[in-house]
Amino acid sequence: MIKLIENRFPFIIIVLKGLGQIMLQESAYSGLFFLIGIFYGSTTMGFAAIIATCCGTITAQILGYDKTEISKGIYGFSAALVGVALTFYYKPVLTIALAIIIGAALATILQHWFIVKKIPVFTFPFILVTWLLMCFFENLNPIASAISLNDVTPINLDFTFPLKGFGQVMFQESLFASIIFFIGVLICSPIRAFYGLIAAIVSGVLAILFDAPTEGIAMGLFGYNAVLCAIVFAGNRVTDGIWAFIAVVLSLVVGFVVNFYQLIPLTFPFVLATCIALALQKLVNKWLVNKSDFVL
Repeated sequence: MIKLIENRFPFIIIVLKGLGQIMLQESAYSGLFFLIGIFYGSTTMGFAAIIATCCGTITAQILGYDKTEISKGIYGFSAALVGVALTFYYKPVLTIALAIIIGAALATILQHWFIVKKIPVFTFPFILVTWLLMCFFENLNPIASAISLNDVTPINLDFTFPLKGFGQVMFQESLFASIIFFIGVLICSPIRAFYGLIAAIVSGVLAILFDAPTEGIAMGLFGYNAVLCAIVFAGNRVTDGIWAFIAVVLSLVVGFVVNFYQLIPLTFPFVLATCIALALQKLVNKWLVNKSDFVL
């Protein structure tokens, strides 16, 4: 079915891949599952995700960005997250609709700039654009449903919190949407799905040990950045697990700091923690190579 659509409507496949890239999956199937999960949580968010991803992709095409990168959905995921985030935090009014279109285009341009500079920033364009728009709208449009780790609906902690870490990547709290997102990763990369699940468990347990709000843990708010970190480092080697663990711990620390200053974290803990872990990994690998050369 996907092949048939790809032959007749390639743009649809690019959009779906853009959605899939939210969790680093270059797969239209993953993107489709993610879209279903978003629509289940909120029809408004679902349409916002489609519109934003289309805007990001079209912006990349108009500006003549690399066709291979466009076809992989590279210019869709940050744009998609801008759309979902704005409809999560704000009422779906005309001003926000225009902001989604503009924000998606800006996120795409930023994504391209970082790619050209060869700087791996993952979802940072989404974070930067969303933060800027939220600052702009602070006094113009009331936040409708912002979630703070210190002010959440009372909820009991149960075994579903690791799965909800997947859901919160795209601002979804429901268990059904979370399971759909997990399946979306699983069908494309079982090892990444496994890493993400374990990371969410580890992050949740560590959050409990550091007396984080139980409600926040139960909702997956302490797991979604960990899920993304683990997906980046997922692999078959023992060292992959070690680096994933380091990134997860770092993301939790960054999350605590951001929460302490009462900022909206989005995926910033994931981006910063992963960039630090990748830099450390590069330094360690370089040291090991130099040591090996010295011994020889």
